[in-house]
Amino acid sequence: MMDIRQETARLALPSDAIRTLGQQLHGTLILPDDARYDTARRVYNAMHDCHPALIVEAANVADVISAVTFARQQGIDLAVRGGAHSVPGFGTCDGGMVLSLERLRGIRVDPEHRCARAEGGCTWADLNHACAAFGLATTGGIVSTTGIAGLTLGGGFGFLARRYGLACDNLLSADVVTADGDFLTCSDSQHAELFWAIRGGGGNFGVVTSFEYRLHAVSDILGGPTFYPLEADVMRHYQEWIVAAPEALGAILGVTLGPPLSCLPEEWHGQPVIVVLTCWSGSPDEDAVVREQLAHLGPVLGQAVQRMPYPGINTLFDELLPAGLYHYWKGCFSRELTDEAIAEHIEHGAHTPCLESAMLLFPLDGACQRVADNATAFPYRDASFATVVSASWPDPADNEHNIAWARAYFQALKPHSEEGGYVNFMSADDAGRVRANYRQHYARLAVIKHRHDPTNLFHLNQNIEPCGGTPA
Repeated sequence: MMDIRQETARLALPSDAIRTLGQQLHGTLILPDDARYDTARRVYNAMHDCHPALIVEAANVADVISAVTFARQQGIDLAVRGGAHSVPGFGTCDGGMVLSLERLRGIRVDPEHRCARAEGGCTWADLNHACAAFGLATTGGIVSTTGIAGLTLGGGFGFLARRYGLACDNLLSADVVTADGDFLTCSDSQHAELFWAIRGGGGNFGVVTSFEYRLHAVSDILGGPTFYPLEADVMRHYQEWIVAAPEALGAILGVTLGPPLSCLPEEWHGQPVIVVLTCWSGSPDEDAVVREQLAHLGPVLGQAVQRMPYPGINTLFDELLPAGLYHYWKGCFSRELTDEAIAEHIEHGAHTPCLESAMLLFPLDGACQRVADNATAFPYRDASFATVVSASWPDPADNEHNIAWARAYFQALKPHSEEGGYVNFMSADDAGRVRANYRQHYARLAVIKHRHDPTNLFHLNQNIEPCGGTPA
């Protein structure tokens, strides 16, 4: 039986307008009484069980323009879905429109000029696979099913960030459909203010239908996890190591529960551990040195570090984090890993509630810090680490316990962190942190928002409210 919210939402929209929209599309228009509706409305994070009035599965840019125009004219909520991972649930809504880009998966790699153009529905698995055929890559996410769009628009951390910068630092141009239905190609030389804003300002300014990335020569890497006891000295040694390491070393530290892997003794399965996820993209001649350095971080409980194609390192979490889990995240930036912060990590990490949950620490030095502070909208170039407390669990009966763990962990880190955090690590209840998250760039972003979206059509995001004026 149809939920009353679905029926009310549909009846509130003129049937002739819906019919006209359907006739304009080459993609698919899905309504609540469609047999495909329940499948089409699902998103990665099961916390968000929403019932949109209509779902547009765009087949091309023309469909995106039609959908945006319809949402604006009808005055309804518009949720834009790329890879559908959005932990806050911004890729769906109740009673509005979901515009899905998941069919827009085209990629063209130009090996001669070392660049690639990828459509807005691509995942990092798609892009990594296409580029790897030419021995090329760019900075991307550490879960391959993540969409390229949301990650890039928020900044974009990954294993190659210390060497090649954030995902947004490698963006050469982008195609954007704005709130009034205009199609703009933006770059440093075209619509430069908009291009500045989408590199860190999130999905506030329009629907990005394609991204052009700079690529780098990356083929096989030395990568995989090394497990240690949950001890303060391991975290101290990690910090000393990473700040002095060559930029070809990507190494993310995690605090989690030992997974049931053959490389980890059974007595450590389900026990609190530290894991260092390594991605060495430098010379294979230095592999032994990297292995030796890992051995000196602390007592090694288990290790699965080996040579692999670069795309492989970004799939290590895929089986652990399938679609349909429940997620609640909190994030912050820090300039150093202080002894006081380490003590909190040890305390709260010891109470990690389930195997899927973790605290992850991303290093942001090297190439990330060589980009000028005002070159993009990403605001924390002076941070050394980005932290995410990622609570993920399979049973909705455990919602309260897992959310409480993430909140308590985050609160404990606040005195040792910057005021704001990474927008892609925020949850839906973090609206009060928006100004701090965008930091010194908020006022400029608000002016650009007013120019391209004065009515705030694109408000299902870590939202910047439009404000008239002149960008600084």
